[in-house]
Amino acid sequence: MSPLDLIEGQFDAYNARDLDRFLSFFSDDVRVVRPPSGEAVIEGKDAFGAFYRDHRFNKEGLRAELVNRIVMGNKIFDHEIIHGVSPEPIEMVAVFEVEHGLIHTVMAFSPA
Repeated sequence: MSPLDLIEGQFDAYNARDLDRFLSFFSDDVRVVRPPSGEAVIEGKDAFGAFYRDHRFNKEGLRAELVNRIVMGNKIFDHEIIHGVSPEPIEMVAVFEVEHGLIHTVMAFSPA
């Protein structure tokens, strides 16, 4: 599966709120980083899955709207508008880094 195939698959699973399918695209040691800090805010598939189960996929109106996507080797840059997490949509850029056929690192940038 190409890096683009992985990102498209996880995006579709996110919008379907299908946790098991969503997690299948991520490595066991997945890390989520919120720049500018280089520190991981989530580490490991168990913690990653628990976050999405408890704070995202339980939201009825959850959906991601893709504004733009850039593919650069094993890195995919998604500009997204996230609906259903808060009263107002959230704009963000997610940078996915693929290693050994799975998403290993997610960097999440938001305007604030």
